[in-house]
Amino acid sequence: MGPEVLPTLELNGRSLELTDSGFLSDTSDWDETVAEALAMRSQIRLTAAHWEIIRFLRDYYCKFQHLPNARMFVKAVQKQFGEAKGNSRYLHKLFPESAVRYACLIAGLPKPPGCL
Repeated sequence: MGPEVLPTLELNGRSLELTDSGFLSDTSDWDETVAEALAMRSQIRLTAAHWEIIRFLRDYYCKFQHLPNARMFVKAVQKQFGEAKGNSRYLHKLFPESAVRYACLIAGLPKPPGCL
């Protein structure tokens, strides 16, 4: 049996390596076009509200060099944007199933702690 082949995202002549979970293997491959393609793979159509959270999460990761767990994510969004956006209901409307997982995936960041 040969070496395991990781999934890839083919985009504009580039072949971007993904993890088995669909996250970018190399975070430096990320740009907004990649985000749009990753969102489409997850059946999420990005709006300004999504981009607000994606950019926030990328800034958070750049600043702290780690990703928040789900509870910390909601609290950090609440601190930045207030109660209306910093709650699980709002975030799950944007990123169904697991807000922190899909926000990180689309933001080109590693898989967050505690996500299966």
